Amino acid sequence: MRRPLQSPALINAFYDSLRPEQRETALAMQRAILSVAPHLRPEVKWGNLCFMNEHDNVMAIALFKMNAHLQIFNGVALVPEFPELEGAGKGMRHIKSRYRQPVNEQLVRELTLASLQAAATAAHRASHRWG
Repeated sequence: MRRPLQSPALINAFYDSLRPEQRETALAMQRAILSVAPHLRPEVKWGNLCFMNEHDNVMAIALFKMNAHLQIFNGVALVPEFPELEGAGKGMRHIKSRYRQPVNEQLVRELTLASLQAAATAAHRASHRWG
């Protein structure tokens, strides 16, 4: 079953609800993500701005009091290449960006591409495993 696309108005409402410093940080992250993966679709989920590759969650921007987290859903696979990733648990990892500080847009772009590559590799392996 296909999910209906979220309207741009919902994404705009998400940004309208943010404090100015949160908006600036989130927009910088979004620009960096979409600059290398324009096919990713933003959706508001769980109060966060998520980026979807077809039906899969790829990344999310989660906003907190002092900083924004760029959450990478398959981040555990990227830790060897990106030791700056933080977190514990089964799969998700994140980087933090403090408000009123420049976002490391190069790192966001690299994480986006690496996440998509890791997901493609995992999907390829799974398809060969199950024939």
